[in-house]
Amino acid sequence: MPNSFTHLRGFVCLALLVAAAAPASRAAHTRSWVQTDYEDFEKGVLKNLSLRSDGRLTLAPRSEERFDSTSAYLWALAQDSKGNLYTGGGPGAKLYRISPSGEKRTLAEFEALEIHAIAVDSKDRVFAATSPDGRIYRVAADGKSEVFYDPKCKYIWAMVFSPQGDLFVATGDKGEIHRVSPDGKGKMFFKSDETHVRSLTLDGKGNLIAGTEPGGLVLRISPAGEGFVVYDMAKREITAVAVARDGSIYAAGVGTPSAATPVPAPAPAPAAPAMSPNQPRVTAAAPPPSLAVTGTAPIAGGSDVYRIHPDGHPQKVFSTAQDIAYALGFESEGRALIGTGNKGHIYRLDSDGLYTVWLNLEPTQVTAFATGRDGKILAATGNVGKVYEIGPGPAAEGSIESDVFDAGLFSLWGRVSFKGSLHGGRVAIRTRSGNLDRPEKNWSEWSDAISTADGARTTSPASRFFQWKATLSTAGGSPQLDAIEVAYLARNVAPRLEEVEVTPANYRFPAPSPPSGPSQTLSLPPLGKRARTASSISLDTGTPSMLYAKGAIGARWNAVDENGDAMIYSVHIRGVKESEWKLLKEKVRERHLSWDSTAFPDGEYQIRVTASDLPGNTKEDALEASIESDPFLIDNTPPRISGLAAAPTGRKLTVRWKATDALSVISKAEYSLDGGEWTLVTPVGKLSDSLALDYELTLDDVAPGEHTIAVRVEDEYANQATDKVVVK
Repeated sequence: MPNSFTHLRGFVCLALLVAAAAPASRAAHTRSWVQTDYEDFEKGVLKNLSLRSDGRLTLAPRSEERFDSTSAYLWALAQDSKGNLYTGGGPGAKLYRISPSGEKRTLAEFEALEIHAIAVDSKDRVFAATSPDGRIYRVAADGKSEVFYDPKCKYIWAMVFSPQGDLFVATGDKGEIHRVSPDGKGKMFFKSDETHVRSLTLDGKGNLIAGTEPGGLVLRISPAGEGFVVYDMAKREITAVAVARDGSIYAAGVGTPSAATPVPAPAPAPAAPAMSPNQPRVTAAAPPPSLAVTGTAPIAGGSDVYRIHPDGHPQKVFSTAQDIAYALGFESEGRALIGTGNKGHIYRLDSDGLYTVWLNLEPTQVTAFATGRDGKILAATGNVGKVYEIGPGPAAEGSIESDVFDAGLFSLWGRVSFKGSLHGGRVAIRTRSGNLDRPEKNWSEWSDAISTADGARTTSPASRFFQWKATLSTAGGSPQLDAIEVAYLARNVAPRLEEVEVTPANYRFPAPSPPSGPSQTLSLPPLGKRARTASSISLDTGTPSMLYAKGAIGARWNAVDENGDAMIYSVHIRGVKESEWKLLKEKVRERHLSWDSTAFPDGEYQIRVTASDLPGNTKEDALEASIESDPFLIDNTPPRISGLAAAPTGRKLTVRWKATDALSVISKAEYSLDGGEWTLVTPVGKLSDSLALDYELTLDDVAPGEHTIAVRVEDEYANQATDKVVVK
């Protein structure tokens, strides 16, 4: 099924891309709302469902709340051989015990702010470490406690027992690891250059694996106390480390490195010499940033998880800009788990390039993991402090409520179908619709279930907004859901003409290109970003530049179709004193038109543009709208020159004339003496603002003899008249 669906998904995506590229209407054709990607499904509300990074939905593992503490945060979690759970956090350093039968008890309470580490030795003795006073307490079964070890450090972040029974302690603010023998005698085992050793575990060879802050180092410390930088992560704080069955090290880093800490290239760090207790200390009282902030704002820089292979090669296997990685663990099949905030996600790394949002817990932070019995996983949380038991089987039922889909227009909803594999389980799809963008109330009720993959037509009423809900349930198997497809038909809406404008006279638009068939090319979106639906088609991206042509006139308009339909236009004209419209041109596909105005008598006119969405609709469904222009003038008659006369006075020559026009203002006048260059003349009164203007011109220092004086006048529509006079 996965292979066949991959082929189908590609076909659906290509079909949508072709639909977006082709000049087709979306109103007269059934369209599909397809949801199949991780980005589609993560917008929904998921309950008891796992979402894989390639967009596959399956039932989440079964989960059960085992304990609800009075603490806001639980930071540590451990289990003894009898199945008793121990957890603690803060504020208020309380140590809780949950028995296998479910009995809950506050086992001990310490005069400190928080508990950040709990460890249980091979004899089921419980040890709890407090911060910021930095002490380790041994707690008896009856709740009596005593100070077991004081490392003289402010913070204790992690503890782990070696097979030999020694307790290793990760501390801050001195960046030390201490080793404590079973009798409570201990000393510094390893000194780092860092402020905090934030995380700690053991590999299968007896080496300690540690993560630091603020340099974001992953260290391997041999049983002899020799340190080696396994990887220098471009993160500020290594919040968790874990070792897989094959010896790979998983390390989770959060935050951006401090300004004083150089960010290295992502390559394995070279061998480092053994670190000695005599190296300089960095003392700072502030806790690491992931624990200093108890709100829900994400840490700048996000989180990365690296897998450091047994040969030392580091590989980034997970990255998120929003979630904070607090904890690492492994499920029963050995796949790595990442506990995060601030959405309560537990991620499962299925492979180096594929992950699953395995479970979403109600509290906003998943802070610690422990391995339970019979393949179960135990998880502690923060905000609020709870303990959950997870797995190993799937939940009996899970659901996803989709994001609200906006069709943009009032639409008829059709067939709803899904793609996936039932595996003996069941998938049921219900739908609802409404005309508010919030489905809180005043929507239709959820429809009856559609449970066959081929789907069925929904009974949800026509509306603008739509939502579906898918319920997956077991019936001897665990189903998977890969895609949901909803067919819909938007109701056709008439085009809207928003404005029409007559262009300047004596200019024309270029002749339109001859119509061509559908484009034989296809532009794809960036890889991985498929086209969701056919986009609105625009036949004209702008008004082209106009060309000079005496006697031409034109118009342009702005038309909108909410369905995204292709439009066709007809243009009519009539005189302002006429009653009937005369067709200028029909089947215009551009949003502009030019025509020869010399075929029309001078006078005032209007044009009417009618837009129709017929190209994308049937004749019965097509709609149209019209708009009329403001009155405009057609004037192709030149002005008239009268009274042209010239009178010599000595070496001066005075020229007078009058220019008149029936419809438009005289805009310019010029003269030429004896065939010389045309020279501009201003009218009497200086302003060219009337249909009739008088001109008087005096020429100085005119040589004796015969002279020819030509005058030329022009109106607003570039109509010109010329006359001449000869004087001796």
